[in-house]
Amino acid sequence: MTYPDPVYLGDGGEISATYRPDGQRPDIDYGSGSAAHYLATGATTNGKFGLYRWEMGPHPTGPAPHFHRSISESFYILTGTVRIFDGTRWIDTGPGDYVHVPEGGIHGFRNESGAPASMLLHFAPGAPREGYFEGLAEFAATGRPSEEELTEFYFRHDTFWI
Repeated sequence: MTYPDPVYLGDGGEISATYRPDGQRPDIDYGSGSAAHYLATGATTNGKFGLYRWEMGPHPTGPAPHFHRSISESFYILTGTVRIFDGTRWIDTGPGDYVHVPEGGIHGFRNESGAPASMLLHFAPGAPREGYFEGLAEFAATGRPSEEELTEFYFRHDTFWI
């Protein structure tokens, strides 16, 4: 493996860092104790990756086993206990634990601990996951769409359920 071709070709560097202080309101609040913070979207990283802080309330929540065809997904646990499915079994993970799932890897996650939990979600490349997260929030607020609409939604967002 080698470094990719240079993207920045200037001589002196540029001022381009972004800063998001802790304590910012979440970009999406699901109203159930779950929330998403958009730390770095595919749009802000030129499609290289997406990074999100995912907060879960004390009530059981999280997706069942599924896979993605075009993106990898990684989990870094910040607080609490998150159960992550690795394709064969559910693993109880805690602060500092890390799980990486390559494209096609079966995975899922749940907070079943009865206490809040949070983690970083990293997607590579930087697919537009915001539309997926926002769609889930809309479903929570307005109700589940038809089976046909739901199938199209998951297909559009590269989510294939097991």
